[in-house]
Amino acid sequence: MTRSLRTPIALAAGLAVAFGPVTGAALAEPPVASAVAFDRSLNLQGVQNARDIGGYRTATGKTVRTGLVYRTGQLNNATPADLTELSSRQVRVVDDLRTVYERAIGPDKVPAGATANWDDVIGQAPPEVMASTLTGGDSLYRAFITAPGANEAFASVLRDIIDTDGSVLFHCTAGKDRTGWTAAVLLTVLGVDRDTVNQDYLLSNQYRNANPNDPINGVQQPWLDAAFDQANQTYGSFDNYVRAGLKLSDADIAALKTKLLA
Repeated sequence: MTRSLRTPIALAAGLAVAFGPVTGAALAEPPVASAVAFDRSLNLQGVQNARDIGGYRTATGKTVRTGLVYRTGQLNNATPADLTELSSRQVRVVDDLRTVYERAIGPDKVPAGATANWDDVIGQAPPEVMASTLTGGDSLYRAFITAPGANEAFASVLRDIIDTDGSVLFHCTAGKDRTGWTAAVLLTVLGVDRDTVNQDYLLSNQYRNANPNDPINGVQQPWLDAAFDQANQTYGSFDNYVRAGLKLSDADIAALKTKLLA
């Protein structure tokens, strides 16, 4: 999926500075009451914020299966060992949520056996929104709901998860904002409670070694709240956002649950 893009070259240069190679090992995860205890980290050397989205319990007592969906930062610095690890995890689709400029700065290295898809989230958003990929914030997260092409991009990831025989990896640049909303949507659709969705989202701060209130390297709870709020404002409810915005049918939702819940 490609989009027409209007982002300043200065933004491209800034992205290269803001999201370079991994700078440190992730800290230990805090306990999450509604998660199954397992090593969520993919333990990659050149890919930031790389983790399994599974292991969380739903409100109905089911568990999100592990080994089927992964969330990461960009793959441009993936080492040969990283790519071998992703291949061994049966990654068959890589969904890239970045703009054309981000992709030009850091082209993905795709594991053998995987197909790369481009699902640009904010390429058609106003320049000031695209610039906020450097700093996060409410306006960026609200644009996940309102920007032209954003719904199609997020929906494409969810449909890839349904259709792929193997596992799906989705990512943006830092693996925290666009990727964070994708993960939040998926987990919420599966029936994971909001507190647990929030905790999964905030783990980016530990995986990226972000200091408190560090908008470039970390995430903040009000940002995710803004996206959920915008979904409610625009569509009346999160369920309506999924059905009318993302255009997932009841059959699509059932397929996601059948594949990912145990």
